[in-house]
Amino acid sequence: MSEPPFHVAGGFFAPTSAFQPDALLLPAPAMPEDTVNKPPQGSRRRKLWDIPHKFHCPVVGVCFGVEELRGLMAKTMLFPRDTTDFVLHTTAVGACETRTPLAELLHKQLEKRFLLNVRTFAKAKDVEALRTLWQDAVRSGLDLPAALWASWTHPACDILLEQDIYADIHMIQHQLGTGTRADLSVLRALKEENNQLRRQLDEARREIEAQRTEKSRETRKLGERVGELHIEMARKDAYTATLAGQLDLLRRSLPDLKDRQTLARRATDAEARAAALTAQAGELGREIDCLRALAEQVERTNKQLLADNTGSTGEAAAAPDTASTNLSGKCVLCVGGRSGSIDSYRQIIEQRGGRFLHHDGGLEESLHRIDGALAAADLVICQAGCISHNAYWRVKEQCKRTGKPCLYMKRGSTSGLSRLIDQTHSETQQAAKPLLLNE
Repeated sequence: MSEPPFHVAGGFFAPTSAFQPDALLLPAPAMPEDTVNKPPQGSRRRKLWDIPHKFHCPVVGVCFGVEELRGLMAKTMLFPRDTTDFVLHTTAVGACETRTPLAELLHKQLEKRFLLNVRTFAKAKDVEALRTLWQDAVRSGLDLPAALWASWTHPACDILLEQDIYADIHMIQHQLGTGTRADLSVLRALKEENNQLRRQLDEARREIEAQRTEKSRETRKLGERVGELHIEMARKDAYTATLAGQLDLLRRSLPDLKDRQTLARRATDAEARAAALTAQAGELGREIDCLRALAEQVERTNKQLLADNTGSTGEAAAAPDTASTNLSGKCVLCVGGRSGSIDSYRQIIEQRGGRFLHHDGGLEESLHRIDGALAAADLVICQAGCISHNAYWRVKEQCKRTGKPCLYMKRGSTSGLSRLIDQTHSETQQAAKPLLLNE
């Protein structure tokens, strides 16, 4: 029998409760004949009970969890429920020294679990190749339980490699214990941080609850305001309904109200037409006066030509004289133009004996005022490039409807305005002269 702590002598459980097991005995392990364990010869892999007994503790401790080991041992023996983990571990280690039912069960479980790793390690044909596989597993830290089982049960594993593996797994267990203590420190720090975060979360929840309360208060106030607005709207609707009822009553009391309204509209339209006809009559009168003035001027010119008895009559008639342009009190309406040139427009018109009116074409002034200006004008000058589209079409339509002369300018220069007026006056003279001579 091996020396403690690798063997539990007798196999008895220490009594931990009122339960006293009667037949919970493990067969006594046979005493080894040789204190030096030699690996088996040949290519056969060793069984769990074939490896040295001092290796059973690392195998059981590393390859099996506590709860898994408890479940496997329950299949082969009876033990109290309150049996400690240490007692179960040492009992399992003692049972693996010989071929016992528990040792066979643990062996089958290890073979089944680490089948792929065993096949990988089986490719190693000598102890050096096996050592290399084990060292690779230690450096990677992956599948150490599988590497431990596959190495110790490998036919090529000698005594030196067994001791090296035992030393490595022993120190790894110590390191795991140190890491566990470090993990506990980290766990305590994490718990403190968790408590701090929990306090912050509680504070944030209180703030959110306060904000929710404030929002609820504001929502309630808004709801009250909405209710007041609904009441006010209902009051106004009732007042509107009352006014509608009074209007219906008034209409019923005045059955000819619609006829009166129609007559009133007709009267308004008639007044507007009368005003337009009056303005047209005035325009025609002014045109007659203009024609009379032109006739008098032509007569004076004929007398002068006859008195001078010169042959320059045709020459004088063909050349328009800008200084002789006389608008004879005509009202000239300029629509549009540059605001800085309005005074120059006024001076040009008034120098030629006309009256000046102006409308900006709907840029700042209302288009409704343009109708009165068009009605009072004898001549309309529309600067098409400096007015709105609505004003342009309004001027054009009304001048066409009333037969009022309308001159269009693309650019609002003062020189262009002077030339346009003089040219129009000259053309008017040329058109009126033969008529007067015929008379």
